Amino acid sequence: METFDFEYRVRYADTDKMGISYYANYFTWFEAARTEYFRALGLPYTECEKKGYFLPVVETHAKYRHPSTYDDLVIVRTSVSEMTKAKLRFEYQVFNKASGILLVTGFSLHVFVDASMRLVRIPEDVESRVTVFKLLTAG
Repeated sequence: METFDFEYRVRYADTDKMGISYYANYFTWFEAARTEYFRALGLPYTECEKKGYFLPVVETHAKYRHPSTYDDLVIVRTSVSEMTKAKLRFEYQVFNKASGILLVTGFSLHVFVDASMRLVRIPEDVESRVTVFKLLTAG
């Protein structure tokens, strides 16, 4: 599975009363990593919207293995594991950068829609860029 790594430093505001990263923040980090994945493809998400297509989330999941805490540097490793006519499935692995410990795994499933929220095919520019990225980062 070809990947894109996004680095994030855990802020104090990301933690709960116990001093660990609040569970829901991982979904925000997934989103940030996904946004940067698209930017790395040369297709910022804002450009997708200007072209009239959107990628709403239709399903998400996270499995928490180890906590992260304030000031930890984490890596959100992102990949596309499934691409069909109208959907993309992103996989995420969150690692502590210093220790290499796998903290969280997860996924998000997205469909392509137009401005009227009607399902559409994955635009050719997205499909080709994801395919090329996977080829370039393989191995």
